[in-house]
Amino acid sequence: MTAGTVVVTGFTPFGTHTENPSADVVRELGAAPGAPGGARLVTDVLPTSFARATSRVRELVDEHEPSALLALGLAENRTVLTVERVGINLVDARIPDVDGVQPVDVPVRDGGPDAHLATIDVRAAVAAARGTGIEAETSSTAGLYVCNAVLYTALDAARAASPGTVAGFVHLPPARDLPLADAVRAVRAIVASLVGQPG
Repeated sequence: MTAGTVVVTGFTPFGTHTENPSADVVRELGAAPGAPGGARLVTDVLPTSFARATSRVRELVDEHEPSALLALGLAENRTVLTVERVGINLVDARIPDVDGVQPVDVPVRDGGPDAHLATIDVRAAVAAARGTGIEAETSSTAGLYVCNAVLYTALDAARAASPGTVAGFVHLPPARDLPLADAVRAVRAIVASLVGQPG
């Protein structure tokens, strides 16, 4: 893959969280001079809303035709950065989203495949994060909340847009476990690894 456009998204705060490190990382990336790996970087903070976040992801893919899309989210009960392997076509919200919507046992997309495997090189992304000195692991569940819905939608939209477009998801632990500067450094390294990934 040549250096093209990479879309990186985060989320607004939700539930009892007054901050969301994924949004902070995205803002820092967008404000920094020079995109990782020479890519054109597009950043966006999504509302933690099932309807609006998934709709916005599809808009970003349509508008920017990215070579890669990397979504970031908060995993409040994890202590290390994790790169997700799969998005599943199921929503089962334990708490309402920011719009007050709490879907239970419904698909992300009616009639869609049961699951989409991440198309970024998950192990390469983990290695890139570890290369900055940050602890990172693979994960086989993005949960059943808005993070999973965005991952599934990103993969669905990328597949429809172009066979060369890759997509994936990184869960960040709370800032107490991964300070902002470290998270930004790790995500920049992951984005740079995506630019070098064969399409």
